[in-house]
Amino acid sequence: MQRVSAVYLLLFVLFLLFSSWLRPIRTFAEWHAWVAGPGTSIAFVVFFAALLGHMWVGLRDVLLDYAKPASLRRSLLAAVALSLLGLGMWILRILFRIQG
Repeated sequence: MQRVSAVYLLLFVLFLLFSSWLRPIRTFAEWHAWVAGPGTSIAFVVFFAALLGHMWVGLRDVLLDYAKPASLRRSLLAAVALSLLGLGMWILRILFRIQG
C-alpha cells in the first residue's frame, strides 16, 4: 500500500509540475476550470486517497513500534484513524464544492 501510494504521489506531483510548466495558470478562474475538469478532479481524489492511505500506514507502523502499552496504542491508533477520516471527509467536501 505504501509503495504503491508513494509511486502515485510522485507521479501526480510530476504531473502538476509538468502541467504548470506547459500551461501556467494565472487566475483563479483558470485554476477552478482546470480542477473542475473530470480527469483532474478524479486525479485529485485519488491523490488525496493515496496520501491519506500513505499517512495511515506510516503512522500505524510508528505507533505499533513505539507505543508500548496496548491501551495507549489502541487509543492512539483510534485517534489517528478518526483524524484521517475527518481529513478525508473535509477534502471530499472541498473537492465537491469545486465541482458545483
